[in-house]
Amino acid sequence: MFKSQRTVGIPVLVIFLFVPIILPAAGQQQLDGFRGDPYPTHPSRAPTTRGDWPGEYTFVRIIYDSPDPPFNEYNNWFGGAWRVDFPDADENFMMGIREWAGSNLRLAARPVQLRATDEHLFDYPFAYIVEPGHMELTAEDAAALREYLLRGGFLMLDDFHGEFEWQHARGEIKKIFPEYEIKDLPLTHQIFHSYFDLDGVVQVPGVAALVRGVTYEKGGVTPHYMGVENKDGRLMIFLTRNCDFGDAWEWINDSRYPAQYGFVAYKVGMNVVTYAMSH
Repeated sequence: MFKSQRTVGIPVLVIFLFVPIILPAAGQQQLDGFRGDPYPTHPSRAPTTRGDWPGEYTFVRIIYDSPDPPFNEYNNWFGGAWRVDFPDADENFMMGIREWAGSNLRLAARPVQLRATDEHLFDYPFAYIVEPGHMELTAEDAAALREYLLRGGFLMLDDFHGEFEWQHARGEIKKIFPEYEIKDLPLTHQIFHSYFDLDGVVQVPGVAALVRGVTYEKGGVTPHYMGVENKDGRLMIFLTRNCDFGDAWEWINDSRYPAQYGFVAYKVGMNVVTYAMSH
């Protein structure tokens, strides 16, 4: 149970010095290689409840319950939908931030995975949820996430596509905030200018879409960058609907994944983290 006096531990965000990230995927735009072998390597990892050493930023992934999802040839969902792209996406994203920020931001040694009801969640200003179109929050989960967000926390929801998954994800967020609506965010919103200046909503595709030669899945043709704000206008939840940022982070070191989408995924991710740690 949460301690009622506890607030999210949000450290002061240092100013990043720009250090160009070095990515093997840079300049590679071909997709043909995916057709023969659309499988990255996923080392076996046990969930980590605490980083090996503390830092100003840790990538936190939320563990949640989900119905047994259908196995497909591109995602091994053994252990639940929350594990999609794990651990590669989390580790690669932290590595990218480390390369970009250099020594000016102390990162934890490893990403962390926590249930919503774990009181350690309050130690972290940012948490990530993948595949919310298959997420099933209990009443306890929803209450815990509500308290986390109202006390200064931030959630990013990613990798859900088409009308069915959108409506399911929307229903799960309504469990947390029945009084607030999910809205498309204008490009003038501060989250799009907190680190990089972003001037468009780009559909960041997953590998399953690229194998078919498109950037969308399950009929979700139009990308949306959406959010839930509190009564004071602070953004608490950021949603990348009809996009798959996790796949871009997961595959960024594979030359078969188009670099232009990988760079967008990192830029948006950096903006989201910067916003989450400074608001």
